[in-house]
Order: sequence, then structure tokens, then C-alpha cells
Amino acid sequence: MTTPGSSLPPALVDRTALAARRARMRDAALFLHHAALDEVQDRLSLVNRTFTDMAVVTPAPALWAGSFPMARFVAEDEMLDLAPQSCDLVVHAMALHWANDAVGQLIQCRRALRPDGLLLAICFGGQTLHQLRAALAEAEAQVSGGISPRVAPMAEIRDLGALLQRAGLALPVADSLTLTAEYRDLPHLMRDLRQMGEANALSARLRHPTQRAVFERAEEIYAAHFATPDNRLPATFELICLTGWAPDDSQPKPLRPGSASARLAAALGTSETPLPD
Repeated sequence: MTTPGSSLPPALVDRTALAARRARMRDAALFLHHAALDEVQDRLSLVNRTFTDMAVVTPAPALWAGSFPMARFVAEDEMLDLAPQSCDLVVHAMALHWANDAVGQLIQCRRALRPDGLLLAICFGGQTLHQLRAALAEAEAQVSGGISPRVAPMAEIRDLGALLQRAGLALPVADSLTLTAEYRDLPHLMRDLRQMGEANALSARLRHPTQRAVFERAEEIYAAHFATPDNRLPATFELICLTGWAPDDSQPKPLRPGSASARLAAALGTSETPLPD
């Protein structure tokens, strides 16, 4: 929160509340962390490199330790415990969507990398829980006459890809994986989110209990708009994976415009037709 007279806006995320949410995580609900782990392992298997100094930024170190026992595990704090040029690989796992300064997190990771070191970040993207977001907003507007922040805003893939460049990383790539889980009712979904450590930790959240009528109406709206043929409630989770490399002279560089030594038409075996003025 800001102090009197401060011009800075309040932080989006209440870090104390987030820590409390994370403390209630349950292994049985961490299926999305397992999916993120699988994605990271698949992507690393395609990299022709042996990494010897790995750090993983994660709220679930025990889960990742089974696959990366030699890694150093770093808490998802605003200031990451990463020394400059101490790593050749940093994995930022399922935490970037709760950062008050996402680009700052990526800059800290880039500084922790040695030249030509790899950053691999995976987090929730903008399509995550879009059904829940819509149902809660409509229900609260109908029942209470207003809307309060309930689901954290999550960045779109294009915006997250741009953050890699802002952080000074080379060869940036952003792509996504969409997963859908199905729930028997809204309380089932909300319980799963709590056990994932993903319950509402926004600074602007309501500080008093929500009327039961809001959740009852939200479940009706959810079912009316999104229910499956067997009356289950689908919940979308978009995982966005970001990769970038600490700059190094050995990396490929784009050619300067006009520096090509051969014509594209010749390479394609076709005729070149000038465009009209």
C-alpha cells in the first residue's frame, strides 16, 4: 500500500495474502504445476545443451525437486534471491502471474544468467478462468449492483512476449498450451483453486464475506453459458511458456536490410515481378 503523500499506485497483489494462500497449497491439487513441469522438461529436451547451474523460482519446490534434484530453489519474492551471472538456466515456474512487476522479475532472471544462459518462464495467461471471471462479474452486478476484483488479471501472450524483449533477452519466443478441467459445481472449482494456492490475493479484493446469493447466481450463469452436455462446469487454464537467452556474441544476428547476396526469386526458381508505382 502507498504511504500518505506517495504518488505510487497501490500494489496489485497483496504479497502477505499471497503467502497465506501459498501456505495452504495441497499436493493433490497441483495438477497444473505437474503440467508446467512436463512442458519444461519437454522444452529442455529439445535444447542441445547441458546445464550445470540451474535455479527454479517456484512456490512448489518439493514438486520440482523430484525432477531437478541439483537445482537451487528460489522463493517467488519481489526481489529474487539470485546472484548476478550465477546460473546457466533459470526456470520461473507458475509465479509470474502474481508478480507486481513482471518485467522486473524477468530482468532479475536475465541478470542471474551467464552469457548465452537460458530463461524459461511458465505462467497463467489471459484465457485462464475466463468462464469464472464472466460468471462472477455478471452475478455480482445483478445481485450487488457492482463488481469487485475476484480473479487476477493475467497478461495475453503478445504482451508477455514483449516483456522478454523489454527485459533484454535475446531470441525471445512465447507460446501457449490450453488445458480444460471439469468440475461438478462452483464450490468444487473454488476449493481446487484454494488448494492450488491460487485464491484471490488482490490488494483491492473485498475484505468482507461475499453474499451467498452472488455465488448461487454465478453458478447458474456459469452452467447456462458454459456447462458440458453432462452438466459439468469447464474451467480453462492457459499456460504461457516464455523462452529467452542472455545475450552473447555467439548467437545468430539478423542481417542488415539490403545485405542479402542472392535474390529470393532465384532461390525459389521463379520470375520477379516489379510492383506498380
